[in-house]
Amino acid sequence: MKILLAHNYYQQAGGEDEVFASERLLLEQHGHEVRAFKMHNDQVEATGKLKLARATIWNRDVYAQLRVVCRDFKPDIAHFHNTFPLISPAGYQAAKDEGAAVVQTLHNYRLLCAGATFFRDNKVCEDCLTKKFKWPAIAHKCYRDNRGASAVTAAMLSIHHIRGTYRTLVDRYIALSDFARVKFIQGGLPADRITVKPNFVDPDPGEGPGDGGYALFVGRLTTEKGVQTLLDAWAMMNKPLLLKIVGDGPLREHVERESKRIAHVEYLGRKSQAEVATLMGGAQVLVFPSVWYEGMPRTIIESFAKGTPVIASDLGTMSSMISDGINGYLFPPGDARSLASIASDAQKLSAVSRAGVRQSYLDLYSGESNATQLEAIYASARKALQVSY
Repeated sequence: MKILLAHNYYQQAGGEDEVFASERLLLEQHGHEVRAFKMHNDQVEATGKLKLARATIWNRDVYAQLRVVCRDFKPDIAHFHNTFPLISPAGYQAAKDEGAAVVQTLHNYRLLCAGATFFRDNKVCEDCLTKKFKWPAIAHKCYRDNRGASAVTAAMLSIHHIRGTYRTLVDRYIALSDFARVKFIQGGLPADRITVKPNFVDPDPGEGPGDGGYALFVGRLTTEKGVQTLLDAWAMMNKPLLLKIVGDGPLREHVERESKRIAHVEYLGRKSQAEVATLMGGAQVLVFPSVWYEGMPRTIIESFAKGTPVIASDLGTMSSMISDGINGYLFPPGDARSLASIASDAQKLSAVSRAGVRQSYLDLYSGESNATQLEAIYASARKALQVSY
């Protein structure tokens, strides 16, 4: 199959960029011919505000460029990852006009929320979920705390929801979890076009021994990641596991201070991917106390691959990924006391089989299982395209 992968890179590298690169390699390894169409948000600074606003809504230049690429490559599938802001929905039209089936991975909630996170003022916010005109995003300055930029983003979403772009130009959507699929259906995307396929980790890092006698947190040190809940939980335990915290971010200085104040908390700073893998393999448990609707946390998948169970907030995608007693435990988001109760229960933690945790990875999140799912989605998209003709 000939597959065109399209992606708008972020200024700060993140999980979506990793998924884009990983899926390209996976598809090539399975014998598909792949070509990439890439743009980068570094170009935004050199683009005038008016031109950027127009391009965000409909980028004529990208439409022309993609038509040329498709005419030359003749892809069966045009698979879009991030289109915001430079590719824009014009990319869908260009691929359609050249006869390719269009697939869009829903890495975040951008099609429904200007901020892409459903998170505002340190809590979950769904004010725009069912609205075709996303006016609350403008009122609350949801995109980068900038009313002008929020207005442009809200206009882009509103125009394309009202025009039916997201219902007519995309043959198949890929949601990362059952929870996300439900949200997108509530937001107006056609249910029969949304398939659930999670992210994956490939190559397989192999099971870890879990003999380090510590709990581990890996992530960006921000409010939405539940860092304060984590620290509060450890502060209230009498004889907790040693907690190792890996990461960086706005709350770094706070975490450094608290790690000196709270017994059994050790802040390690940033670590390389190899170092994180080793720490994860040795951990008795990974703690993931996020308080917002995560997309598909790669950290949890990496933990599963290592056979390390996960204690996570019972919220959003985490609720879909974690099964109590099978690959970890869930606790009410933001509830430090509940987290402390689970994390201090050695008998409960030891009852979770590391082999069972790893089976979650092998069944759902390995490269092999992902390739099979992706090929089935592409076949379905091609069939949908043929039916529409």
